[in-house]
Amino acid sequence: MQLYNTLTRRKELLEPQTPGRIGLYACGITAYDDCHLGHARSSVFFEVLVRWLRRRGFDVTWVRNYTDIDDKILTRAKQEGAAWDEIAARYIASFQEDMAALGIPPAQIEPKATEHIPEMLEIIRRLEEKGFAYQSEPGGDVYFRVRRFPGYGKLSGQSLEDLEAGARIEVAEAKEDPLDFVLWKASKPDEPAWPSPWGPGRPGWHIECSAMSMKYLGETLDIHGGGLDLMFPHHENELAQSEAATGKPFARFWVHHGLLTINQEKMSKSLGNFFTIKEVLAKFPAEVVRLFLINNHYRSPLDFSDAALAEAETALVRLYTPLAKIEDLLRAHPAPGGPPPEDFTPAVLTSEETARLKTLAARFDEALEDDVNTALALGYLFDAVRLANRLLENPSAEPNYLALLAHLHQQFLELGHVLNLLQSDPADMLTTLRQKPAELPIPPEEIEALIAQRAEARKNKDWARADKIRKDLLEMGIMLEDTPQGTIWKVK
Repeated sequence: MQLYNTLTRRKELLEPQTPGRIGLYACGITAYDDCHLGHARSSVFFEVLVRWLRRRGFDVTWVRNYTDIDDKILTRAKQEGAAWDEIAARYIASFQEDMAALGIPPAQIEPKATEHIPEMLEIIRRLEEKGFAYQSEPGGDVYFRVRRFPGYGKLSGQSLEDLEAGARIEVAEAKEDPLDFVLWKASKPDEPAWPSPWGPGRPGWHIECSAMSMKYLGETLDIHGGGLDLMFPHHENELAQSEAATGKPFARFWVHHGLLTINQEKMSKSLGNFFTIKEVLAKFPAEVVRLFLINNHYRSPLDFSDAALAEAETALVRLYTPLAKIEDLLRAHPAPGGPPPEDFTPAVLTSEETARLKTLAARFDEALEDDVNTALALGYLFDAVRLANRLLENPSAEPNYLALLAHLHQQFLELGHVLNLLQSDPADMLTTLRQKPAELPIPPEEIEALIAQRAEARKNKDWARADKIRKDLLEMGIMLEDTPQGTIWKVK
């Protein structure tokens, strides 16, 4: 498997430290508010990555943390007149509700920062012993000496001369250098504090992830990941303090997903341009949201709109429609056991098209092997849907035909499981989707039928007929796009 490594700026062969086993740490939420759809993109991507690695036979340990002490949590507590730990517990529970509603299972290990203070203090102690950490004054904050670590900036690709103190790094006159970042914050009145060798206080933002990840996955992780916005300063600082403390590489692979945007601007609470997961799920089924989030390559930005979710809703109908028809047909005419014969080609398909159906799983796997290319993998699924629709136009009880349908049905379910799609009862899902359809003038199956007629017209060089079908669909707000995998349609 080839996976893009942010640290080296290239795709590399994924070779875990221990053969057959992978430790993955993905940065989780800061629990001070309901989560927006950008958080959902992160959870959906890492869940698909974990599912894919397990399909390839790896024993994966997935760790995702909760930041349950932070300036933003304290601010929210003051605004509401509530206890800080009550705020953190409320929004951790809210996140867990969102994940359950999205159909995303918990990570195997979900540690909280406040439960790992001793591990953080031990790392700081080691850093101080090695000269990487210093206390600004007796009883004051403890900082990391950035310039003492020779590799600082290697993850984000920045030089020390170009760097400035990033988000969440407080400017303090007591710091030796403006780039130094806080490891331990001295206690302030009316704020929570824990005892430490440097006086009562609480952890800085970055130290918690080093402590929790290394506790559960060892001093060198196989994969560390999160959103692109975490690369600097959070991940850069994690890398520096961890490698300074251990003398070992902190993570073999750094994996960062692109950001969710609105009109090409990052979706974030600070900008006020966000939609919560709860708001989106009130309008669209969870599987539609998941399909929308993986329909682009994970490293690309993804622009949010109701129209884009409506397209995903329509696409999900296209996926489930042949699945429901195949199940109805196989209930009426059970398929014989075993795959279809190698030399069997149904009358409505060419030998090349039949081969594409039979090799769907292999091509799907190749797409995900190449840096988790979910967009290409979905393209192969939709190609199979188009061919399946042609097969179903002339149903038959012939054993080889039924064997091919059964084989295709099994592949849809198996490959859908990797993407956490197509796991619902097809008839029930279609009923749900069609109760709240995208604004379409004709049903999706009729659109597919017209696309098939257009393909036949083009095959026969009847360009006038083909152009008329395209024009008629465009007038109804349906745009066609011819791709190497076939023709796809979108809502205008």
